Amino acid sequence: MARFAGRAAFLVAPVFALALLAGCAGNGGGELKTASDQTAAEKRASIRMQLAVGYYQNAQYDTALDEVKKAIAAEPDNAEAYGLRALIYTAMGRLALADENYRTALRIEPGNPELSNNYGSFLCQSLDKPAQAMPYFDAALRDRAYRTPVSALVNAGVCSIRSRDFQAAERYLLEAVRYNPDLQATNAGLARIYYERRDYQRAGFFINRLIETSKLDTLSADALWLALRVQRKLGDRTREASLAAQLRRRFPGSPEYTAFERGAFDE
Repeated sequence: MARFAGRAAFLVAPVFALALLAGCAGNGGGELKTASDQTAAEKRASIRMQLAVGYYQNAQYDTALDEVKKAIAAEPDNAEAYGLRALIYTAMGRLALADENYRTALRIEPGNPELSNNYGSFLCQSLDKPAQAMPYFDAALRDRAYRTPVSALVNAGVCSIRSRDFQAAERYLLEAVRYNPDLQATNAGLARIYYERRDYQRAGFFINRLIETSKLDTLSADALWLALRVQRKLGDRTREASLAAQLRRRFPGSPEYTAFERGAFDE
């Protein structure tokens, strides 16, 4: 079986659907808040959050943290602020602080699907706790108002692969295909499932879709290694050689390329 099947290479990044207008991420009934409904404190927090997002996206993490701190000072129960701070701490490798902030965010808004999805992704990818992550993905998916269910479906599918629950992974990822058939993580994940089951024709279908819809230079070493092995099983030596060249050029020091050099195709 595949040696690297447990790795999280296909796990998609958390989708932080930040509500820039404070209160828009609420999960109860009634009217959503608009800018005219905001209090002065909410407006100050909203401005700080917008600045923090920009700094976070530019990897200016210390400055982003300062802006989040100001947002929380203006609006202490701003769940998105704690969720964003969790993302920043994750990027900085401060995982204990990230976990603490996710928990605070979910105490404030326990039904927020974006926060649930992000925390599930954090538990699976950063803390290697896939079993603990799954209830958070499922909680996000139960919210019919969730605007990006494909993110939680893909995260849940790939996290299930990590724990080698291929039946659950297949269910989540096939549902994700209904929303978007061209996502790298979805096609790579389904190819992984069928490769593990030795259903190489189906694995080849999703590998071919992955290659057709993605640029090869955007694929991870794990995805290239999987694609190479699938093409080898299907007897397509031309594609196998092309993928091997990509793996050699882009990831010469990777465990995947080392396995290729050893001829460890079935480990």
